Amino acid sequence: MRCARCNKKECKNGKNCKEEILDNILEEYKKEENLKIAKVSSFIEGNFYMKKTRLEEIIEFCKMMNYKKIGIAFCIGLEREAKILDEILSKHFEVYSVCCKVCGIDKDKFELTHINKEQKETMCNPIAQALILNEKKTDLNIIVGLCIGHDILFQKYSKAPTTTFVVKDRILAHNPLGAIYSKYYLNKFGVYDKD
Repeated sequence: MRCARCNKKECKNGKNCKEEILDNILEEYKKEENLKIAKVSSFIEGNFYMKKTRLEEIIEFCKMMNYKKIGIAFCIGLEREAKILDEILSKHFEVYSVCCKVCGIDKDKFELTHINKEQKETMCNPIAQALILNEKKTDLNIIVGLCIGHDILFQKYSKAPTTTFVVKDRILAHNPLGAIYSKYYLNKFGVYDKD
């Protein structure tokens, strides 16, 4: 599949380009949790399209899913944002948050690259973040600015479903699409905006 290169997108009008997997996919959607998530997601999209922010949608989604315990896995560089998110979500749910530097493990323990070779540095610990939130039996975990790779490990070990509220991009103020919207970055990648 190379859907990004397709100019027609006839699937939006009901065309099926992957007939051979349809039956298996339909069976997956029939599973109780998957069907509930699909229905709640569709309800939010249908009723709040262009009306609510991502944060408001997350709150609505959690309420409709009857989630009680929400986990926040955050980067220490976004501790202010995580604190505000915790405060907002705590008005509706039981919230647990775990900083990326939890356990204070020295980077040298695993021969990890330092940002500043002259300083002792603590590694990010997404596996511990996930395991700690697993202990709390969170219903949903929210990623706030975990680094590339760390977000992958967190999702790999999280028992609860995971959504991302903030994607880490230090250069573009945590707006990775800025690289796609800027003709200067597109030129840097050897892609030239045709519009």
